[in-house]
Parts: sequence; C-alpha cells; structure tokens
Amino acid sequence: MEHIDRAQLYKDTVYRFQYVANFMDFGEEDIAAIKGAAELLKPLVPAVVNAVYAKLHQFDITWEVMAKRHEGFTPSKSVIEDSAQLTEDAEQIKFRKDMLSRYFARLLENPYDERMIKYLDYVARIHTDTPNKKSKINVDLIHINALLGYVETVLIGGVKSLNLDRDTEFKAVTAFGKLLWIQNDFFIKFYCRDGAEYLETPASTATIAVVSRKQGFFARLLSLLF
Repeated sequence: MEHIDRAQLYKDTVYRFQYVANFMDFGEEDIAAIKGAAELLKPLVPAVVNAVYAKLHQFDITWEVMAKRHEGFTPSKSVIEDSAQLTEDAEQIKFRKDMLSRYFARLLENPYDERMIKYLDYVARIHTDTPNKKSKINVDLIHINALLGYVETVLIGGVKSLNLDRDTEFKAVTAFGKLLWIQNDFFIKFYCRDGAEYLETPASTATIAVVSRKQGFFARLLSLLF
C-alpha cells in the first residue's frame, strides 16, 4: 500500500497532480493518445473555442463574467462592463478566445512536466477569488463544472469526427476525459475547505461558501452524458 501525505496534497501542486493522475491511471499511454490525436485535432480548435463562447453567451449569469478585465488584457479600448452590450466579436472576447486556443494548444502539444502541471494550476487560480491576482474575474464553481463538462462533450465529438479506429478513438476519449477531471481538481482546490489548515493563506469565507459536494457530484454526472 502506497503512503500518501495528506498535508503535501494541499501544499505541493506537483505532488497533488501525481496522486490524482496515479489514482485515475493517467499515464504515458494517455499522454501518447493525446499527442497522437493532436495534429488531427489542431484544425478543430477554432470551432471548439467558438462553441465554448457561444455556450457561455446562452446564459446571462455566465456572460456577465465576460464583462470583466482578464489578467494580462491590455485593450486599445475600454473594457465593456455591460454584458448586454458585449458581443462575441468584442476585443475582450477575442482576447479570451485566444487564451482558450493557447490552452488547448498546450494540452495537445506540451510535455506533462512540472511546468505544465503548474500551468494547469494557474488556469484554475486566475478564475477564482485568490490573493495576488490582477483580474477581477471570480467564477462560481457550478459554472466551472458545467463548462468543463461541456468542453469534454465537444472534445469527444471532435475525436469521433476524426474517424479513428475504435481502439485509438477509445484511448483518446479516455485520455482527454481523465485530463479534464485533473484540471477540474485544480479548480476545486481553490474553492473547497479541504486542507485549509495546511495553507499559509486560507480560502476566504466567501470562496468557501461557493462549494458543495452536491455541485461536484452533479458535474461528474454531467460529464458522463457523452
């Protein structure tokens, strides 16, 4: 039986990734499946990105989040803070679409080393109400869970459109599913109370209040409907 240090799960990003990945049997075969499908999937990335933002635009509660300044965004015009006036071709939306395109490119191309693991953690952190963050974005966990479930659906559709043989398709779909659950774990880390006693800066009361186990369970059910 392998010993897992509970404190280190909350203090060491790489250690946390390794534990979750090992538990889910996400390993070299999965990474190879992702890399193997990468060249075929790259041309589909713009369509996936547009689909994601079209989905976000369907609901006022998610589109309102877009009416905030994103970290690293330096617009030539002022940020549109009225979501009713915000269109999908606005400068700040184009910026976010570009960021999402780069995210998918990294998932497809980058080695899953320490730098990549910390990038997955960074992606989660900049969407949450954590210290030392420049953006004003703070997305409730329920929307993160729902969006990741939708992204998985779109990615699976993309993989199936490649007309791979059944074994290769299964391995790719399984690998992307595991990867998005790992990404989801990094998001959850910033919302939940678990391990707060090990952190130098505990999560704020407002942030802790967002999470519920029912939300996480519901999102997991969503991700099975593919």
